[in-house]
Amino acid sequence: MRGLGFLFDLDGTLIDLLPVVELAWGNWARRHGVPEAEVLNFIHGKQAITSLRHFMPGQSEETIQHEYRLLERFEAETIEGVSALPGARELLTELNRLQLPWAIVTSGSLPVASARVRAGQLPAPPVLITAEQVPLGKTQPDPYLLGAEKLGLRPADCIVVEDAIAGIQSGLAAGCPVIAVNPPPDTPQKDAVGMIVASLQQLRVTREGDFALVSRREVA
Repeated sequence: MRGLGFLFDLDGTLIDLLPVVELAWGNWARRHGVPEAEVLNFIHGKQAITSLRHFMPGQSEETIQHEYRLLERFEAETIEGVSALPGARELLTELNRLQLPWAIVTSGSLPVASARVRAGQLPAPPVLITAEQVPLGKTQPDPYLLGAEKLGLRPADCIVVEDAIAGIQSGLAAGCPVIAVNPPPDTPQKDAVGMIVASLQQLRVTREGDFALVSRREVA
């Protein structure tokens, strides 16, 4: 696979924070009497405001925004246990060394995403796309279209690296080649994904002129 730049999802792709997410949303589900499993099955890869609107039909926007602010504050402040996933730090560092453009495109808000990038000790992203910048989040193509635009590249030249169904669908809808990292077994459109790997450690990136070449390496 080859491209001119990379667009990375954050949560579950570069950063391991499942316990924090499940704690935050599990608490919310119990407080609102919504089945916890139903909430946790829905939220991954989506903007928090989208999930709240889904589970709070009929509630005022003011009420939903209040719940959003509570969740945002909790997730921005709760960073214990947040860490970089295997291979994430090394891969981003290598892209910087090769002078290949990359961005993080997340469904999280700026405070939450910034806290998680710092907690995971990731290299600072040259471009960071967050929920505030994109009214229509994943599964829609808008987040990755904006990421490509900010890198000054065509979507077709930006390799999306994603773990969640919503994000994979977003990348494909944007017209980007997609690498799926440990995707759920029931992920639709798997035949449209350019590469599937279990871990970022399996990705080898080299540079040929202006292009990044991505291949698979075997990891013991």
